[in-house]
Amino acid sequence: QVQLVESGGGLVQAGGSLTLSCEASGIIFSIRRMAWYRQAPGKQRELVAVVTRGGSANGDNITDYADSVKGRFTISRDNAKNMVYLRMNSLKAEDTAVYFCNADVALRDARNWFRYWGQGTQVTVSS
Repeated sequence: QVQLVESGGGLVQAGGSLTLSCEASGIIFSIRRMAWYRQAPGKQRELVAVVTRGGSANGDNITDYADSVKGRFTISRDNAKNMVYLRMNSLKAEDTAVYFCNADVALRDARNWFRYWGQGTQVTVSS
């Protein structure tokens, strides 16, 4: 019903930058929360960044980041295109992981929400 497709991963040297993109397609009424997670070999999947649509008191999006990426990564979204982005600067070797996006999607109305995941994109940072 809903597919999430990530792109933009690759190999980069430490200190470099990458921008990941994730597009949601299918039967979509609304997308509330969009997030990026990552999973390094032998480690659990962890939340990297999240953006919630209209989550603030004045209707602006709310963003939040893992402490390890604050000041280096920026999450943003394009609601018209159902896309979420992750701009990653000052990359470190420890950022090496498979990066997954997910989204909380209402399919036909706002009564029922479902969480979908993408297949992941590999980010490798060489030191």
